[in-house]
Amino acid sequence: MTEPVLSLRNVHKSFGPVEVLHGVDLDIRAGEVLALIGENGAGKSTAMKCLAGYQPASSGRILLDGEEVSFASLHEGEAAGIVLIHQEFNLAEQLTVEQNIFLGRELRRGLLLDKAEMRRRSREYLARVKCRVDPDTPVSKLSNSDKQMVEIAKALGRDARVLIMDEPTAVLTNAEAAILFEQVEALRATGTAIVFTSHKLGEVKQIADRVSVMRDGMVVQTAPVQDMSEDQMATAMVGRDVSDLYPAKAEVAADAPVLLRVDGLDVPGFAEGVSFALRAGEILGIAGLVGSGRTEAMEGLCGLRIARADRTEIAGQSVQIRKPSDALRHRLCYLTEDRKLRGLLLDKGMRENLTLQALARFGGLLIDQKAEDAALTRAIREFDIRAGRRDVRVGNLSGGNQQKLLLAKVMQSEPQILIVDEPTRGIDIGTKQQIYAFLSDLAASGHGIVVISSEMQEIIGLANRVLVMRQGRIAGELAGEAITEEAIVRHAVGVGADPKERAA
Repeated sequence: MTEPVLSLRNVHKSFGPVEVLHGVDLDIRAGEVLALIGENGAGKSTAMKCLAGYQPASSGRILLDGEEVSFASLHEGEAAGIVLIHQEFNLAEQLTVEQNIFLGRELRRGLLLDKAEMRRRSREYLARVKCRVDPDTPVSKLSNSDKQMVEIAKALGRDARVLIMDEPTAVLTNAEAAILFEQVEALRATGTAIVFTSHKLGEVKQIADRVSVMRDGMVVQTAPVQDMSEDQMATAMVGRDVSDLYPAKAEVAADAPVLLRVDGLDVPGFAEGVSFALRAGEILGIAGLVGSGRTEAMEGLCGLRIARADRTEIAGQSVQIRKPSDALRHRLCYLTEDRKLRGLLLDKGMRENLTLQALARFGGLLIDQKAEDAALTRAIREFDIRAGRRDVRVGNLSGGNQQKLLLAKVMQSEPQILIVDEPTRGIDIGTKQQIYAFLSDLAASGHGIVVISSEMQEIIGLANRVLVMRQGRIAGELAGEAITEEAIVRHAVGVGADPKERAA
């Protein structure tokens, strides 16, 4: 076995009085992919940041080629050949793609910038990941998946000895993830050492050589990937059996009241003629490829986009929803797919975030902070939000705890109808299980739930019925045992029902 290129030895990391890493040991070898997995809050991202120099370890040693090193900054880590692709985009939104790729390491010809060479290399790096965006495009105008591909292209230009990838596929389509894996294979073949973290355990099985499992700030198991099944990985991550990931689906009574009926919903440029009904106690899944109009249709329904409908009924009453406050007044709530940019105020505390959408319940001109504190106490208990301190900045919470806080925030408005967009994106399997149980319990209590998801197994595991969207329209509807991956894909790509089903 080759000697490690980069290692952590008994590394501890504290933020104030809270220790989040407890004696972590890791070895990263040339020409190998090490998968680092664990629940949100297990310490994976913190360990990666210590490896790359983004954050200093509180104690312990970092070894590069067997020699102890100390990186004062991310730039020193990169100078040593260690490149980190962050889970959160590390891009300057108002700069162009090309400017981001070379930010801080601009090429020069004499005193002037060598713009021609930067343009040539930008196109080369983007072509390697099959990203077709124009290098002159401002990053703010890119989709999340294109931003991720730009991050990867930027990293390819660093000639890394060690490439650390923190949830690189969280916002990528399956096709985009396949392109990324091609690059990983090519880099591994040239001797690059790669650290890869993902909550998609199928990806881990596909791409990794070894797996290190973290739980509660410690590495609890390391093994060759072929020695661990996905179930074994999941159990090691959460310390309990998660084989029953999805709750049993409850039957929806045929005469259950219709909570929401939408006829002829149009969202200009995104969706047209969308019609459906949602009954009390039902979880309705909305599937489709990226760009099919799923999110935009539901945002239009909730007043977050310009939209019109022939008729919208809530609990049998015709309503007009032109802005989000109209939806809230009718107890229709939308949980955004982008918790970091649109769902939460990352620089604020949990209390301020929790009550923001329902401030009227907590006072008029003056906010009743005692009532807010009591609400936060309930939310922490009911949603199992794990934080070292109540006054923690929300940006310092793990992704799973941010998502649970966002759910708690939406529930402060006491919705009868809840639309949840990508409920478990970037979330570990243990937290997924908790969120699925919450949605199931909510439906069982008589609420109507709409789940939009790019994870087909999530749709299949949760939904009583599924609408499949394609090019802004509903391409098909599935229910019961007809909800299969093949059937969803056929509708999503425009093939329609299975020929055997049509013949029947």
